Amino acid sequence: MTMTDEAALATIGAATRELRTPVIRREAEPLAKSAERAQSSHLAYLADVLSAEVEERSEHRRQRRVADARFPRTKRLGDFDVDAAPSITPATLSLLANCSFLAGGEPVVLLGDSGPG
Repeated sequence: MTMTDEAALATIGAATRELRTPVIRREAEPLAKSAERAQSSHLAYLADVLSAEVEERSEHRRQRRVADARFPRTKRLGDFDVDAAPSITPATLSLLANCSFLAGGEPVVLLGDSGPG
């Protein structure tokens, strides 16, 4: 006997509440419809659903760490005022933005007075 889609969604809802996986509960049906249209395998569908949960948890973890750090103010590379520091070239900002220095294990040191820089 096969389970109807409605019964399957009810089972998924109950299981995801018990497991505390809200993204799976929210994304199971839309991703199932997408997988059906794309004729994806069951394993590909499962991988998509689990990846959605992992991505959401990673994002929440990142947000929690930033909040826990209690930075006095948020500064983003995109908000950097290039006119205030003409010695910093757009190429240097691009290098910092793509984080390629991390793979090479290269240190980055930012020095200067507090203020616009």
